Amino acid sequence: MTEPSRLTAGSFAGASATARSASSRGLWSSRWVFFLAATGSAVGLGNIWKFPYITGANGGGAFVLVYIACILTIGIPLLMAEVMIGRRGRQNPAGAMGRLAREAGASPHWRKVGWLGAFTGFLILGFYLVVAGWALAYVPTALSGAFSGVDGQASGALFEGLLADPGRLALYGLAVLAATLLIVGLGVRDGLERALRLLMPGLFVLLLGLVGYAAVAGDFAAALRFLFVPDFSQLSAKGVLLALGHAFFTLSLGCGAMMAYGSYLPEGTSIARTSLLVALADTVVALLAGLAIFPLVFANGLEPGAGPGLIFVTLPIAFGQMPLGQLVGGLFFVMLVLAAVTSTISLSEPGIAWLTERFGIRRGRAVLLTGSLLALLGTACLLSFNHWAEYQLFGRTVFDTMDYLTANWLMPLGGLGTVLFTGWVLRRELVHEAVGIGRPGWFSLWWNLLRYGTPVAIVLVFLNLIGLV
Repeated sequence: MTEPSRLTAGSFAGASATARSASSRGLWSSRWVFFLAATGSAVGLGNIWKFPYITGANGGGAFVLVYIACILTIGIPLLMAEVMIGRRGRQNPAGAMGRLAREAGASPHWRKVGWLGAFTGFLILGFYLVVAGWALAYVPTALSGAFSGVDGQASGALFEGLLADPGRLALYGLAVLAATLLIVGLGVRDGLERALRLLMPGLFVLLLGLVGYAAVAGDFAAALRFLFVPDFSQLSAKGVLLALGHAFFTLSLGCGAMMAYGSYLPEGTSIARTSLLVALADTVVALLAGLAIFPLVFANGLEPGAGPGLIFVTLPIAFGQMPLGQLVGGLFFVMLVLAAVTSTISLSEPGIAWLTERFGIRRGRAVLLTGSLLALLGTACLLSFNHWAEYQLFGRTVFDTMDYLTANWLMPLGGLGTVLFTGWVLRRELVHEAVGIGRPGWFSLWWNLLRYGTPVAIVLVFLNLIGLV
């Protein structure tokens, strides 16, 4: 009888410490604001830049079905686990996992999973800011009419000219970084919350407007067939694993962002319901992005599987040939910048929170330190397209190394650590209470997916990377 008493006292002590931590760190003002924040973190370049081109290269509708299945069975369980850890721990990802490990009587080394997530988010920002800078650079380019009448060769030369100009790349990348640091530097309520209240509605309005334009000016029927009529003969095993990996990337999993945002979530908010809404919104945005892009691609006889250049090389050709293309192209890249910024602020928050809470650094100084390091890493990434193009890390440029390492190894590794910690270290009763799934049958389904299905799926990703699958 003495052991249960000791555990109960420890639980009350942990709850008291959590309450004190929450009051001192600040919280989102409502569940709606957390939904905007988490959706903003999930909705980014992965939805509007990456999802369309990997869908185009992997069979369209068949890939979409597999991707949605991965979101439902793998992405949502892990998303709920990350948000739960953040809210329960009320600290940065490393601190939150350390606190929950102490409550469970587990090894303090589990905090390294949270630290890995913050580090992964930092590395992602290094190359993410470069791509966001491309989008920002293309806003004045599109509005100036530079896309008018361009063919594939001219459009490619336009993009290559941007990549070859480190000064221009640095200017636009640093502009995105400055906006990010300004927002996060103002804190949860005055910075993150205020910005997201403006950015997210603006993003949705622009996206819906572009879909409406594509329905009128493009081949909307062909886009619908391509996205929603599956042809499994066009889908390979590699495409299935790519869909699984993209489910991690698009929901900002394994990089500390959702744990950090979850740490500001008010008590009483259903983690399960909110996570489902975030995953739904993220998937809808990805599909809407496809419906904004593919009608224009098909109407102009372009190739949907054009790869990473679909947005920056292929689409400008379409913008240059269509009515109001100058304005529509400018708005499209404005939307891409908004999507990028909603993600950059979430990716920077875990590291900044870690610096302030671990070392007692004031938030402003933590922001400046983080920004300085990101400027250096971003510079290394942008130089890999010009002056440092011949320098290779593991057979890749600095930019490609950061992209490959984070998306294929570090994010899945962080996700694996999170599901093992949640499903095999924390007590089932604690997790049941924290995630807010009232019906035992639904909780058991989620619990079993988290403990067995998600780890197996992540291991398959790793086996594919080393060529065993």
